[in-house]
Amino acid sequence: MAVDPPRPAPDASDPRRGIPPVDVVLRDPAVVDHVALLGRQRALGVAQEVLSRARDGALPPAEVVDEVATRLGELVAAPGTRPVLNATGVVVHTNLGRAPLGEAATAALVAAAGYADIELDLATGRRGRRGGSVVDALLRAVPEAQDALVVNNGAAALLLAMTALAAGREVVVSRGELVEIGDGFRLTDLVESSGARLREVGTTNRTHRGDYERALADRAAGVPAEPGPDRAAGPRPDVAALLKVHPGNYRVTGFTSAVPVAELARVARAADLPLVVDTGSGLLEPDPALPDEPDARTALRDGAGLVVASADKLLGGPQAGLVLGDADLVARLRRHPVARALRVDKLTLAALGATLRDPHPAPVTVARRAEPDHLRTRAESLREVLARQGLAAEVVPHDGRVGGGGAPGVPLAGWALALSEGLAGPLRLGDPAVLARVHDGRCLLDPRCVPPAQDAVLARAVLAAAGRPPAGGDTGTPTGGRPAR
Repeated sequence: MAVDPPRPAPDASDPRRGIPPVDVVLRDPAVVDHVALLGRQRALGVAQEVLSRARDGALPPAEVVDEVATRLGELVAAPGTRPVLNATGVVVHTNLGRAPLGEAATAALVAAAGYADIELDLATGRRGRRGGSVVDALLRAVPEAQDALVVNNGAAALLLAMTALAAGREVVVSRGELVEIGDGFRLTDLVESSGARLREVGTTNRTHRGDYERALADRAAGVPAEPGPDRAAGPRPDVAALLKVHPGNYRVTGFTSAVPVAELARVARAADLPLVVDTGSGLLEPDPALPDEPDARTALRDGAGLVVASADKLLGGPQAGLVLGDADLVARLRRHPVARALRVDKLTLAALGATLRDPHPAPVTVARRAEPDHLRTRAESLREVLARQGLAAEVVPHDGRVGGGGAPGVPLAGWALALSEGLAGPLRLGDPAVLARVHDGRCLLDPRCVPPAQDAVLARAVLAAAGRPPAGGDTGTPTGGRPAR
């Protein structure tokens, strides 16, 4: 194998001796804001490329920092997807791409951008199990699951389950769980597109165990199906599965009743049917702060045959759909032809695996658990920076939200900076773009979802939007310490 000869060491008179180290470049004031917005790994790649040109003599050392700043600035301003500072207080913001990835997941994306061992066993040189390490990580995180499968989003996970298990047959579900989420997406349409037919039981606010049992008794007795616009009366098709869906983006309160997973699992076992539970938000284990949010481990312990969920919500990973549960059921899904159409790419597998293996909490978890006192300190510090530039603001109580259909009605206590409503538009169009919350005639900046390292970036963005560039680089940062993990 040919090896390039090493570059000769520059002598004392060689101008390349003035080339700055990469860490010095990335910490330069002209570069540091771009690093915060684009991420260290992405900025590092650009800096290394520029430094390589300087070492080759193609760029004077004195121009390295300016060249890196220019290149990174072009990336930030490039048309298409732009980085946004999320100052809304909504942790899983669907319009901003749901969960932001952690450092480990971001680094894994960069590492997997080239060739990677997605379906190769490097020890034997033979074809390996696609995404096997990710499945292993899922099974370590959810030991109650016998097997797991990853598809391209939560809706795809449910679609595949219904297609593989119930096409041409009935699925029994509570009428109160037939949700519609954003953009007109309805659960009924998704399930029926799989070829399965929904058998609704109960009412909007109350469903009992007996409702499910009567539906199964009707099946056993061959009770005719009711005629409809797309079907004639006749023998009811066999029920193939029971389905329980967490209605994540709304709550029904008052005179209500629902059948718990454990009780519904007993009904399913008695009829020798699988119970599929859609937990929605991707919580893998119980979280005391979200007692009403279902999780995969509890659902499987309680008897669910399959659990489906999204990976880009409370789990904090990339967009993906998770299927966990009984090995035979997962195998049926994996073998179905539709599974091939729904499989994920190497970048998703890399980011998901890194998220599952990362010992540090995901950014969504850090933001969700942020202490109100820490948020107040950061907001006060930002107010002081703006005040020194003559821009008045007020620190006010502000409740954040989980978002993404998770934990509706659960406030996340915190604080925000209240500014003139007229700043919301310039902030969105600035560099960087900042999304605030407009409420009661004010523009609210909640620091919950803004990494503390970007507080100075946020301050400069606000001053720029107000037409008051900082004097002497005065964009002091909070003194509240590190965020809670």
